[in-house]
Amino acid sequence: MKTLGIDIGGSGIKGAIVDTKTGELLTERHRIPTPKPSTPDAVAKVVKQMVDHFEWTEAVGCSFPTTIVNGQCIHTGNLSKEWLHVKVDKLFRKECKVPFYVSNDADLAGVAEMSLGSGKKEKGVAIVITIGTGIGSGLFYKGKLIPNLEIGKLLHTNGEIIEYYTADSIRKKEDLSLKEWAIRFDSLLAYAKLVFSPSLIILGGGISKKYDSFEKYLKTDVKVKVAKFRNNAGIIGAAMYAQKNMK
Repeated sequence: MKTLGIDIGGSGIKGAIVDTKTGELLTERHRIPTPKPSTPDAVAKVVKQMVDHFEWTEAVGCSFPTTIVNGQCIHTGNLSKEWLHVKVDKLFRKECKVPFYVSNDADLAGVAEMSLGSGKKEKGVAIVITIGTGIGSGLFYKGKLIPNLEIGKLLHTNGEIIEYYTADSIRKKEDLSLKEWAIRFDSLLAYAKLVFSPSLIILGGGISKKYDSFEKYLKTDVKVKVAKFRNNAGIIGAAMYAQKNMK
C-alpha cells in the first residue's frame, strides 16, 4: 500500500509517498523550511503545500514534534506556544480537505524502525532517540509502542532540561565539537539506562549520519544502533500509522 507521510520538524517539513509494506520511498523526499514563527496557521499552510506538491487526495500520516493524545497537542514542544491544546489532525484536515492521522514524531520513527528497520527482531525494551532541534524518544517493549515517552524532558544533573543540553540544535548554537557534544549526549544515554534498562537504543535524526565519527566517545554499554531509515524514519512511520488507522 502507498501512503503520503509527512514529518514536521523544527527546521524543516518533509514528505514522501511511502510503500508501507517495505518502507521504500516511492517518490523523492520533498522538504519545505518550517515557517518562522511556526504557528498553527503558518504550519498548516505549509502542510497544504506539501499535500498539493504530491497531488495527494487520500489520507495522510503525520509525525509531529511534541506529545500528541488523540490528535491533540498537550505540550507546545519546540514550535510555538500557540500549539497547546490544538487538535492537529482536525486543523490539517480542515486546511487540506483530506483525513489526517497525527502522532508524536519519535514514536512514529520508532514504529518504522521496530517494524522494518534496526529494531525489527528486538524483543526486549528498546528506545528510539531522535536528535534534532530537540530530543525525541519512542519506547517499545516486545516490539509494541508505549506512547509519549519524553526522555528529552528529563532533568539533567545540572538542573536543566536535558534536551537543552544535548540536542543537535544546541551543538550548533554553542559551536560544540562533535566530541564535546557526544560526551554530553552520553550522559543522556547513561540516564536512559538507569531509568529504563533498555536492551537496545536506536539513534535517528540528522546527526545519526555522523555516528561513525562520534561512536568512540560514547561509554554506554547498552547496544546502540543507527536507525536504518535515518532521517526518513518519521516519514515512513507516519505513512504506516495512517495506513494502520484507515483500516
